[in-house]
Amino acid sequence: MGALPVFRWRLAPDGYATRRQLRARGLRPGGQDVAAQLERPRRRRGPLVAYLYRVEEAKPVRPMTPAKWAALAKANAARRTCPECGRDAGYVIPPSLGMCTTCAYADESAA
Repeated sequence: MGALPVFRWRLAPDGYATRRQLRARGLRPGGQDVAAQLERPRRRRGPLVAYLYRVEEAKPVRPMTPAKWAALAKANAARRTCPECGRDAGYVIPPSLGMCTTCAYADESAA
């Protein structure tokens, strides 16, 4: 088992990219193992680590199918629907409230 090459922050050679950088290029790691890592030193804690993948081994991102789009739309609609009044709030309901702000503040004023 070999050790990963470690590079200083912003000093990685060409041909390596993080997941976000791959995604910006329309790529994904595609099952490859981590090829290297970046380390950014910090004063009081351990270094921040970012994993790097080889760009030439990356695969294109799979396109969204109509079924995936429908499932995503249904999940987002569920996050906007208030369980108390059943209306679409027009925004994602905060987990801290568990209901739309209208219902949450109506419960406070009634108490």
